[in-house]
Amino acid sequence: MSCTSNIPQAVLFDLDGTLVDTAPDLARATNALRKVHGLSPLPHEDIRREVSHGGSALVTLALGLEKKAAGHDEARTLLLEHYGENVAEKSCLFEGFAELLEHYRRTGRAWGIITNKPREYAVPLLKALNIAPDVLLCADDLPVKKPDPAPLLEAARRLGIDPHRCWYIGDHLRDIQAANNAGMTAIAVTYGYLREDDNPDDWPASQFFETPEALCRVLLQQGTGEAVSL
Repeated sequence: MSCTSNIPQAVLFDLDGTLVDTAPDLARATNALRKVHGLSPLPHEDIRREVSHGGSALVTLALGLEKKAAGHDEARTLLLEHYGENVAEKSCLFEGFAELLEHYRRTGRAWGIITNKPREYAVPLLKALNIAPDVLLCADDLPVKKPDPAPLLEAARRLGIDPHRCWYIGDHLRDIQAANNAGMTAIAVTYGYLREDDNPDDWPASQFFETPEALCRVLLQQGTGEAVSL
C-alpha cells in the first residue's frame, strides 16, 4: 500500500526492543544473577522475550521469585548492578537505524525517545552508542510512565510539536496504549521483545512493521516526495 499522507512532524521511539537491541547485555546480567545462585545460564531467546517487561520480570525468570516475594527486591538490585557495569558491551542499534538517525541529524528532523528504562542506564547506553535524541524521557523523569500518556505529551511539549503530529513507535502493548492515550499515531514493531503469548494483531496500532529495515525504509522516504510502500 502506498502512503504519502499523515507524515509526522516528529518521530518518537521506545528504546529497548524498538531502537536498540539491549537484550545481549540484559541477558548477561540475568545469567550473572543466576550464577550467584548456583544456577546454569538460561538461553538468550528465553531472556530476550522478557526484556521489555523490566528488571522485575527478569528476576522472576531467573530465580522464580515473583515481584512481592521475599528476596525479589534484593535480587533485582543485584541484577541491575551487573547490568550497570557495562550497559553497552554488546547492545547495538537495530539494522537500518544508524543510517536513519544520521539522516535525521543532517536534515534537522525532530525525533526523540520515551522509555521506561531508568535514566541512570539509558543515558550511558545512548552515549556509548553515540545516539543523541532531541528529547529523552526516562522512567524516573516524571511521576508516571507508559502506558500513561504524560511522558509522550511532555516530549511533544519540549519539541514544540502538536502530539497529533507525532508518531510513537514501540514493541509493547503499553507503547501502543500510551500513543493512543496521547493522541499520537501508534506504530507497532514485531521484531522486538515479544512473549510467546503476545498477540500484536490485537494491539490498536495504525501500522505494524515486522523488521527494522522495513520501518527505517518508510521513515527515510517520508518527506522526500516518494511513495512509501507499507
